[in-house]
Amino acid sequence: MTVHLHWFLPTGGDGRTLVDRHAYTDGGITRSRVTPVSGVRAPDVEYLAQVAKAAEQLGFEAVLTPTGTWCEDAWLTTVALAQHTERLKFLVAFRPGVISPVLAAQMAATYQRITRGRLLLNVVTGGDSTEQRRFGDHLDHDRRYSRTDEFLSVVRGVWSGQPYDFDGEHYRIDGGLTALPPDPLPEIFFGGSSAAAGPVAARHSDVYLTWGEPPEQVKQKIDWIRGLAEHEGRTVRFGIRLHTISRDSSAEAWATANRLLDDLDPDTIAAAQEALGRSESVGQQRMLALHGGSRDKLEIAPNLWAGVGLVRGGAGTALVGSHADVADRIEEYHALGVDHFVLSGYPHLEEAYWFGEGVIPDLARRGLLARIPASPLGGVPAANGRPASAPGGAPLLVAGGR
Repeated sequence: MTVHLHWFLPTGGDGRTLVDRHAYTDGGITRSRVTPVSGVRAPDVEYLAQVAKAAEQLGFEAVLTPTGTWCEDAWLTTVALAQHTERLKFLVAFRPGVISPVLAAQMAATYQRITRGRLLLNVVTGGDSTEQRRFGDHLDHDRRYSRTDEFLSVVRGVWSGQPYDFDGEHYRIDGGLTALPPDPLPEIFFGGSSAAAGPVAARHSDVYLTWGEPPEQVKQKIDWIRGLAEHEGRTVRFGIRLHTISRDSSAEAWATANRLLDDLDPDTIAAAQEALGRSESVGQQRMLALHGGSRDKLEIAPNLWAGVGLVRGGAGTALVGSHADVADRIEEYHALGVDHFVLSGYPHLEEAYWFGEGVIPDLARRGLLARIPASPLGGVPAANGRPASAPGGAPLLVAGGR
């Protein structure tokens, strides 16, 4: 079976540093800095279109778009970017607690018609009560998953094209209907590491997503969800969310990882760890446990680096190494049952090219990809005899700076 490769849209800002968009007072919209951080990019539509076009050209199937306070709205941003791309799918993250399930089903149907079937859905139940309350949601952690269970039951029910009734703890629907159901039905991606999340994933997800833990921990999760799904009479596929730092040599890749650490002073790390430690998300706590807030021993498994999680929430690990090293690790996770790889890197534009021009051809040679796109610069030699976009030189569309 082949793998599905997806990239990430940095709708909260991007840059050549792990210091995030909070370096701007306004999340990067008008570029008003409050801290002296260089190389931070605003998430304007022009830049996001560059990332989306690069992902499409390089052969990624879809791009994940996050949801939350500090990023642009995923639905609006991606439907705009669909006008700048032709084949790329959009894995739209959204929170069930802040939208009606019937309206969400209708929005998905409209989206599929506008984009000609390029929508995937990432359901984010939410692991931070402070963030949830900001959107008017006051349920506790486990009740949020109970509501998500009902929410997805309603969504799938109204996608049938027939009036659908539902009477639950969180929703009462009388004759819910999507008059023109989406075609095809969007696949539902779902993540969650808590006891409350597992049964919901088993009942409703098409693809269960985990953050990038060491292979043995990922296998435990796969076995857990697979067993729950079998009890429900369902089959669930699996995906993993990782960053990547891929270079022509392992030494180059690790030098890049170490350079990212150079931007992080102890106070920045301590403040980030304190904030992340308050999260209710079991997945977030598992990420924090991988490094314990320390810069020491950040390579927690071969080529798996936990440095990102020192200051950023969510996916906190990266595959670091030569293109062959990174391909080896992808093949290792794939052998465990992971089919979908949702990847990212800093900056997202340049790292897409490093991965796309270095790792994707290797995966294709191993028979792990159904197809690899022909480069538009194929056959156009550079002075060194390589195509102008080859990873041995500077990636395409890279401005000056580090």
